[in-house]
Amino acid sequence: MEVTLDEMVSNGFQVAGTYDPDFSELVDVFRENFICRHEVGASVCVIMHGRPVVDLWGGVADLTTKRPWKRDTLSTVLSCTKGATALCAHILAEEGRLNLYEDVARLWPDFAQAGKAGTTAAMMLGHTSPVPHLREPIRPNGMLDWEYMVERVSTEPAWWKPGTRQGYHGLTFAWTVGNVVRLAAGMPLGAYFHERIAGPLGLDFYIGLPESEEPRVARMIASDPGEVDLSSRFVQAVVGQPGSLPELFVSNTGGADFSSPAMRAAELGSVSGVTNARGLAGMYAPLARAGCGLLSVESVARMGRCQSATYVDATLLQPMRFGMGFMVGMDNRLAGGFSFRIGERAFGHVGTGGSVGFADPEIGMAFGYTMNRMGAGPLLNERGQGLVDAAYTAARTK
Repeated sequence: MEVTLDEMVSNGFQVAGTYDPDFSELVDVFRENFICRHEVGASVCVIMHGRPVVDLWGGVADLTTKRPWKRDTLSTVLSCTKGATALCAHILAEEGRLNLYEDVARLWPDFAQAGKAGTTAAMMLGHTSPVPHLREPIRPNGMLDWEYMVERVSTEPAWWKPGTRQGYHGLTFAWTVGNVVRLAAGMPLGAYFHERIAGPLGLDFYIGLPESEEPRVARMIASDPGEVDLSSRFVQAVVGQPGSLPELFVSNTGGADFSSPAMRAAELGSVSGVTNARGLAGMYAPLARAGCGLLSVESVARMGRCQSATYVDATLLQPMRFGMGFMVGMDNRLAGGFSFRIGERAFGHVGTGGSVGFADPEIGMAFGYTMNRMGAGPLLNERGQGLVDAAYTAARTK
């Protein structure tokens, strides 16, 4: 039995959608996010064994115009895009068009410059390749110039010997993994993603948003400065260590506006994806089911297997764990860092501010959450984690 929801919560926000009664606790958390946790606009979707059991949306897509968040509202999902880019790489690998374990210089000879010879696509996917960021300033709007950024990444001197250290490739993932996908596929990343994934699965998910879809996009709201932990190692490095990886990650962007139409139109496989919760959950749904047809069981297992882990990621300066192109579960509450608490075999990706998509093949669950009011930090905040926890509570009782 499916329940239809269409109601006004106590602070005046409208929430709507459908859900399986077994997931009523998740619906309560979704409501509470608007009432108690300053949610403005959001969507959440859960798919179990290929069947949608939660599909909710609500709030306001644009505070200035009061445009409501509707069923087809889209938003920028920032680093959730990395999961889509990584999936492209794994499909190419299964097709025999990309060897994840050979030197990428065979595809991209220029990348071998300046101490980077021996780097593999697997290292790029696992954030152990030697180009976590760029040292010299990116020119204004340079991130929107594909050829310029690929050249900058290929000529960047290695930060470390390939594969010997882990540092989150928060931005450069777009031109490491992204360019390897482009070369192996013989077409731009966004086109390949649409041809092999978004199109066949019927996903409202774009890497390179067409101008015609702009009216549906929610307006992003910056995180509250009061939520930032000023004592964290990451923030201390950003403000007090010029030239460090944390400081460069935050400041060396060429003045990029990550919520601009120009950025959404760009095909940046690290940050420019645009979708909603249905799109994120829909992308992961085939990966949560054995024998889904999109990839082999062996490939899915490889994607979720922890490949790199460290107590101090060189960029984020906190414990981080990665599968091959995806984040895997990490509980950093005792370590004082941000967390992504999911199942032992689950894998996916969080976007800065709190959006998230993941698959858990152990229980057959795919999950997506998007929002427009960003939280502080690179991983989940209480709004998203509360929804994830509630989804697991329901899923494990079915």
